[in-house]
Amino acid sequence: MPVPPSILDLTKRRDELGRLLAGWCNQNSGSENLPGLAAMLERLHEAFASLPGARVERVALAGTTARALQVRVRPEAPVQVFCSGHFDTVYGPGHAFQQCDQPAPDRLRGPGTADMKGGLVVLLAALQAFEQTPQAANVGYEVLLGPDEETGSQGTAPLLASAARRHRLGLVFEPARANGDLVKSRKGTGTFTLACHGRAAHAGRDPGAGRNAILALCALLPRLDALAAELPGLLVNVGAIRGGGAPNIVPDFAEAAVNVRVTGAGDDTRFRRRLDEICAPLQAREGYRLEIGGGFNRGPKVETPAEIALFGDWRKCGAEFGLALDWQHVGGGSDGNLLSAAGLPNLDGLGCVGDHLHSPEEYCVLSSLPQRAQVAALFLHRLAAGEIPPPGS
Repeated sequence: MPVPPSILDLTKRRDELGRLLAGWCNQNSGSENLPGLAAMLERLHEAFASLPGARVERVALAGTTARALQVRVRPEAPVQVFCSGHFDTVYGPGHAFQQCDQPAPDRLRGPGTADMKGGLVVLLAALQAFEQTPQAANVGYEVLLGPDEETGSQGTAPLLASAARRHRLGLVFEPARANGDLVKSRKGTGTFTLACHGRAAHAGRDPGAGRNAILALCALLPRLDALAAELPGLLVNVGAIRGGGAPNIVPDFAEAAVNVRVTGAGDDTRFRRRLDEICAPLQAREGYRLEIGGGFNRGPKVETPAEIALFGDWRKCGAEFGLALDWQHVGGGSDGNLLSAAGLPNLDGLGCVGDHLHSPEEYCVLSSLPQRAQVAALFLHRLAAGEIPPPGS
């Protein structure tokens, strides 16, 4: 079956899509910037409402005034596809990285260019092209764009779980890797806080009466870091520590924030068991108390037979445009982890090609915007035409 003209013509839209991306990225939408998130939501509402027959809703979330954007097209169609994305970034309004520039002809550098406003541009362009294909009526889709993915998707998670029950497959438009690879699997992610309570005392008059919380906690942290050598695929990062006060007081409090990433099913349970074992001796010491807070917010995303089959079809679509697509395991989590936990087969890393995420050098390869949109649109077209069987058929 030939590639429809609307999909072929996406290559003509490179500059247009680049301008759209720059405008979106120049609008700050850091996860904690509520006015910025609202302004970005306004832009996205206008853009996705242009899809034929789209029903667009701003959905309230628990625990925040930020809202998600939900777009539904043809919910009565025989095949339903769920498309996931987020519009928050890690760059708050006080961060120095606020505006886009173009350090090379095919590179747009800016906050969120890859992660993941570039993916939102790819998704929008793909749906616009797909809507002009002859059998689009056979596929309905739902788009959910969240405002809190960078902080764990706590508010969006119930919507993702609900959507997983309504659909046959999911498409996650997080960025592709710098070499163009999609995401095969992801580590599960979690953040733990370790709050150590000791006993204050005068550092000169009676230091022995004190219990130094900083020293006790700092003696424990290297043992956590060493777990990476014990549990395959585990990553541990002690990301922050605070405590104490005046230097002439034995400190009675210290707290550390620890980021943890696991690879396989059950690794989260194994880590928590070892964490408790490592902390137990401190808990037993006279004058000390340790509180463990936080936990895992995303379990590992491990590829399934259904996803392996879907990737084979996606790769064939890429080959139509001269792309030799592959996929790989990555350390970062995404909403794809949550969809997998809810039982929805999903392909991840379908957005633009880019790199240096979460840094002032973040960039998107501009030519990848129409290229990746072409692959997504052709996949949907072949799904609608019956050339690609949906999972479970």
